[in-house]
Amino acid sequence: MGITGLPSGLFFLIVFLLILAASAIKILREYERGVVFRLGRLIGAKGPGLIIIIPGVDKLIKVSLRTVALDIPPQDVITQDNVSIKVNAVVYFRVIDPNKALTEVENYLYATSQLAQTTLRSVVGQFDLDDLLSRRDKINIQLQEILDKHTDPWGIKVSLVETKAVDLPVEMQRAIAKQAEAERERRAKIIHAEGEAQAAAKLAEAADVIGKNPATIQLRFLQTLTEVATEKNSTIIFPVPIDLLTPFMKKQ
Repeated sequence: MGITGLPSGLFFLIVFLLILAASAIKILREYERGVVFRLGRLIGAKGPGLIIIIPGVDKLIKVSLRTVALDIPPQDVITQDNVSIKVNAVVYFRVIDPNKALTEVENYLYATSQLAQTTLRSVVGQFDLDDLLSRRDKINIQLQEILDKHTDPWGIKVSLVETKAVDLPVEMQRAIAKQAEAERERRAKIIHAEGEAQAAAKLAEAADVIGKNPATIQLRFLQTLTEVATEKNSTIIFPVPIDLLTPFMKKQ
């Protein structure tokens, strides 16, 4: 007799059946799928919820359908204009066909990581350094399209690829800084020249107005005297236009 009052053989049978039932029942979460292999043959993906398998005959492998953020380590790349740089990126992908993810590739995470590294080096090497720094969106789209095309037979969807950082040699950083400084000086000189040209045009317009109506120069002279008088100067020497004295000279 067993400790529960049942025969020992019956007791062990009940325990064995309970263990067998526990191993036959599987619970999968909403974002999980269970790919079932029966005696090595693919049965298909099941879930989510309660799944019952045959212990010892069926083998269930869980696959997550959530988006995975895969970090790509820095890669040594030589750009099209022969500049050595380091570029790293992050790839966002998810499994859309669990059956293919397990049967078409041995390890889809490792395979996707290796494919992303080689594709990153290949694509970035086709661009100049200036394009790499200014047209990063185009590079990201090209990377995403290439990875998505090659991972589609594995049941994987690559939704986004983002290049995170571009590490430049110290000498190249100094050269870019000098180039940016020279560009700012060039723009400043252009803006200054445009300002001088506009001022000269306005002065020419003012000269035309004064030439047509000489009285305007007298009004401008009186306005200038008013402005100077408000300043705290002890002695002011100011040339007087002869036109202002002409009426008095005629009276004399």
